[in-house]
Amino acid sequence: IDEMYAYWIQLGALTGRQGQARDMVERFRKNVETIKALTRQIPQKKTVYLEAIHSRMKTFTPGAMPVFALETAGGINAAPDAAASRNTNIAVYGKEQILAKANQIDVFIAQVGAMNAVSVEQIKNEPGFGIIRAIKQNQVYLIDENIISRPVPRLYEGILQIGHFLYPDVFTQEWIEKELQ
Repeated sequence: IDEMYAYWIQLGALTGRQGQARDMVERFRKNVETIKALTRQIPQKKTVYLEAIHSRMKTFTPGAMPVFALETAGGINAAPDAAASRNTNIAVYGKEQILAKANQIDVFIAQVGAMNAVSVEQIKNEPGFGIIRAIKQNQVYLIDENIISRPVPRLYEGILQIGHFLYPDVFTQEWIEKELQ
């Protein structure tokens, strides 16, 4: 995330908009702190498996933007032991590893887009996944990869959407719409 902030500042310098870039970074940081303060109040945090690529059983490494979004929204990463594959923020996380944590996974979120063309039905019908708590409790969600996997200000929208998946009573639709204005 620090690299994302530096990227925004660098883009501002390249476009002659250094002040606007600094303001954007500060506004984003302020929004993140607001969300963190909100989620500190949640007594029972939910554990989430965050899927990057379904067909290859891949997740994200700790510190990746999607994991930052998840943790900022008050979720606990079910795969903190995910190791980077090929120097990327994507990690192979085999079915055995996922199923070993089946009783801990409260929510299953998959990014969807060009990298991961998957449906909720595919996830629910994946052989063996029926033992995952999130699958049993119908807590499977898709999120647009463009709002969690790109170094853009819309990452804040991804944080809010994940928050709504996890804690809809805290991240109400009305509150989110007000935040995004």
